[in-house]
Amino acid sequence: MAVIAQKDVKGAMDTSKYVRYTSEQVEALERVYSECPKPSSLRRQQLIRECPILSNIEPKQIKVWFQNRRCREKQRKEASRLQTVNRKLTAMNKLLMEENDRLQKQVSQLVYENGYMRQQLQNASVATTDTSCESVVTSGQHQHNPTPQHPPRDASPAGLLSIAEETLAEFLSKATGTAVDWVQMPGMKPGPDSIGIVAISHSCSGVAARACGLVGLEPTKIAEILKDRPSWLRDCRCLDVLTPFPTGNGGTIELLYMQTYAPTTLASARDFWTLRYTTVLEDGSLVVCERSLSGAQGGPSIAPAQHFVRAEMLPSGYLIRPCEGGGSIIHIVDHMDLEPWSVPEVLRPLYESSTVLAQKMTIAALRRIRQIAQEVTGEVVFGWGRQPAVLRTFSQRLSRGFNEAVNGFTDDGWSLMGNDGMEDVTIAINSSPSKLLGSQVNSSNGLTAVGGGILCAKASMLLQNVPPALLVRFLREHRSEWADCNIDAYSAAALKASPYSVPGSRAGGFSGSQVILPLAHTVEHEEFLEVIKLEGHGLTQEEAVLSRDMFLLQLCSGIDENAAGACAQLVFAPIDESFADDAPLLPSGFRVIPLDSRTDGTSGPNRTLDLASALEVGSAGTRTSGDSGANSFNLRSVLTIAFQFTYENHLRENVASMARQYVRSVVASVQRVAMALAPSRLSSHVGPRLPPGTPEALTLARWICQSYRFHLGVELLRADCEASESVLKLLWHHSDAIVCCSLKSLPVFTFANQAGLDMLETTLVALQDISLDKILDENGRKSLCSDFAQIMQQGYAYLPAGICVSSMGRPVSYDRAVAWKVLNDADSTHCMVFMFMNWSFM
Repeated sequence: MAVIAQKDVKGAMDTSKYVRYTSEQVEALERVYSECPKPSSLRRQQLIRECPILSNIEPKQIKVWFQNRRCREKQRKEASRLQTVNRKLTAMNKLLMEENDRLQKQVSQLVYENGYMRQQLQNASVATTDTSCESVVTSGQHQHNPTPQHPPRDASPAGLLSIAEETLAEFLSKATGTAVDWVQMPGMKPGPDSIGIVAISHSCSGVAARACGLVGLEPTKIAEILKDRPSWLRDCRCLDVLTPFPTGNGGTIELLYMQTYAPTTLASARDFWTLRYTTVLEDGSLVVCERSLSGAQGGPSIAPAQHFVRAEMLPSGYLIRPCEGGGSIIHIVDHMDLEPWSVPEVLRPLYESSTVLAQKMTIAALRRIRQIAQEVTGEVVFGWGRQPAVLRTFSQRLSRGFNEAVNGFTDDGWSLMGNDGMEDVTIAINSSPSKLLGSQVNSSNGLTAVGGGILCAKASMLLQNVPPALLVRFLREHRSEWADCNIDAYSAAALKASPYSVPGSRAGGFSGSQVILPLAHTVEHEEFLEVIKLEGHGLTQEEAVLSRDMFLLQLCSGIDENAAGACAQLVFAPIDESFADDAPLLPSGFRVIPLDSRTDGTSGPNRTLDLASALEVGSAGTRTSGDSGANSFNLRSVLTIAFQFTYENHLRENVASMARQYVRSVVASVQRVAMALAPSRLSSHVGPRLPPGTPEALTLARWICQSYRFHLGVELLRADCEASESVLKLLWHHSDAIVCCSLKSLPVFTFANQAGLDMLETTLVALQDISLDKILDENGRKSLCSDFAQIMQQGYAYLPAGICVSSMGRPVSYDRAVAWKVLNDADSTHCMVFMFMNWSFM
């Protein structure tokens, strides 16, 4: 009997584990789940009281239902994610197979041409020994026929359609065929995380680049984005559609006139007169192809504009194929003849390099559509609550304003000002009302009433043996090495209502310290938009009242030393505290363009700037100075500097003199920095192994881990890592935010790992400008004060969950924090370390 009773009890327990819910009960639970997927115990009890249909279900069973529901939701999302990844991999596999087929065809063609050339050489040797007419005639049978000349065509729709069809055929032969001998672009290797497959021409007329990639947008949306070339091609000044008309086969033909900026003051700008053909192929692919109209092709013509050189666009364009399940595969081809004969010989490599064309145009187009695709899916998070389109507009306005300053076109109102007898600095002025209106200069300062304008001082110089990325990184991170705080204050005066003043008369000043506040970055992190905060400090009480912080909107690009052929640029403009969407911008800055494009894909040694930049552990740590090849130590680049200022007419000469002297001082500073950064003093064959971090960085990492083990009795990192480089690397990539703080009367941060920088929303360079009391809230400061004695005596203390504030003012919550003091090799206190666990933005 006891056994039977035990079985009955066990059966009753088993049946109680499973509850059959009615459709009404499931509907009620789903409503609650949509509002709160993880209800508390009180919320579940309240649910039972409010819903009579759930009264026969125990709270524990409802808890299990919500757990199962969350699990199903997680599985559904994971299944959806895996399906998306599978579709992407399938499309990429298809693209790679097509690329492999194209390469096989190219190999076959090369084998055929090799055999043909061998036959030609044999025939030539026979011709030299046999002078008979028969042998000469035989050897001449293998000569290529001359290129057929196209008959001239008129500007009628039929004539233009004929040109368009020829352009389409030639473009497709470049995009998917063997019309151009494509080779992999140096430094661009295809892979799961790469931007796509990028190639440049090996041997063809002009310069050519090709890119293939997978984009999560529909073909029509991609075509719409890429046709709006001024929005993504930073060198495009204008693009006018003069004569659009439809064709009988459902396509569209457009006649376009495009102007592009010159990248430096030493060259002329380019313009293009082209025909663009948009059509859909039989397989559903969308094609946008384009070519120049000239006397050889026939069709209408247009005269070159003043100060522009007419360049030629050979058949180029976009082939966009839809993928199953969404997204598109895109092929981009850019093929141009940029007329290199029209620029000084030293700049001709810039116009003869397919790598430069790929970086400036082909890759820029692919990155643009990938960026928008990620924004649409919500994968990109931007700071300060700005919309992506607004931030892109700021970047575009900075680049466009700097290009206008460098080029100084007369039709924009620019005119040259007399120099002081030296040709090193060029002064251009612009007093046109449209320019002032476009700059949105504050009218309350009397500028428009008294009369004035904008003045630009610019200069160009050649640099030797300095990697552009390294130089721009230094200029960005060490502004005080070249900038004058009085000039910064004068530039900021255009945004204020106070009258203009001659530089040097401003009360108070800037301390030289800057805080870099990240704002946005592009997909490949090749371009950064950020706000620079220059802190103002007055020497006296009166000056302290008048002094104020200054803000710059800054655009930095090309600081990746491994990017082949990329120019590095640092452009900034003063803004006020409001930072409105229509904030006036008057950009100034630097542009460094490499003139010797590397063909082997190697880059110069990754030389560290200081302790902060040295902590970026990577493959550069295992590279010796001799691995880079001789080209790394014989780099040539052209530096272009342009600074813009506003002026009143009665102060124009004073401002011009100030601007001229200031640019000369900046040039001298840059030359001094370039000499310090140049690796010419290192041997190209024998050199020391460059460590991934400075000795100070490695020592600090070792002290942090040793002190954690000593005080808490457990390992901070894996116990099997003994090498100091491994300790630094593991500490840098630790999942929790780790920050070091100095033990001073005003504690400031001296080091943070990657998670710590993300939490504080800052960089290693700007970290030292953030004090501890700025990020901790009131409760956090009280908790730290109460536990400080324990940290000093016991060596560590656990801090409760709390909230801190990032450098951009965003609240950050953390579950728990641990603080411990770091001991050096002499067992004296070096600094204090905080580790914030499970932090997240609120």
